[in-house]
Amino acid sequence: MKAEILYRPSYSMAQVKLARGENITVESGSMVGMSDNMKVETTMKGGLLKSLARSVLGGESFFINTYHAEDGEGELMLAPTLPGDVFTFDLGGETYLVQSGSFLASSEGVTTDTKWGGAKTFFGGEGLIMLRCSGVGTLLLSSYGAIHELELAAGEKYTIDTGHLVAFSENIGFNVRAIGGLKSTIFGGEGLVTDLTGPGKILMQTRSVGAFLDWLIPRLPKPSSSEGKNIFNQIS
Repeated sequence: MKAEILYRPSYSMAQVKLARGENITVESGSMVGMSDNMKVETTMKGGLLKSLARSVLGGESFFINTYHAEDGEGELMLAPTLPGDVFTFDLGGETYLVQSGSFLASSEGVTTDTKWGGAKTFFGGEGLIMLRCSGVGTLLLSSYGAIHELELAAGEKYTIDTGHLVAFSENIGFNVRAIGGLKSTIFGGEGLVTDLTGPGKILMQTRSVGAFLDWLIPRLPKPSSSEGKNIFNQIS
């Protein structure tokens, strides 16, 4: 698999080239376009129970889309829902914990698992659920905004808002907590943070979906009571 990132850094799109018979697993809704010889199979990856775990725990589709090329090289164009960067991340046998919303695709040889014990630690963290990605191959990840890398030395500590966390190596120690007291968490515009302890690599994004929604929703026009009744009547 060969991947080239186009239109960086604000509205990035991945142009993926696959050799004949080569497979790639793609997050549902990420396909922008493809060549005529590309074929897609929608399966319940890993069986019914594992697929249900991905749907409930990973925030991903119940079904998994696997694309492969027939009759020569194929091309696939991929892009995330939110504006920002797309980047490749090569795994050489190590394991990374990846925010489910940042997962775009993975090549053969990469296993994605949501049934690891640490996943429950992130429940409620601005919708943040971590996927455990391991093996040998390429991950295609996306970020809301730009991506920033940070390398922690052994014993070095760093705190990141959960809404800005994209991925980190599995050997990094972590703890999720509310910042400040209950009052500041509810009224102070702050939520959960993750304390990370090195050694290892951290990937963070410069924007937070939760923070954007907190800014946007109060500014949306509110329908009047009559408009609400009309909408209800149309639905019923």
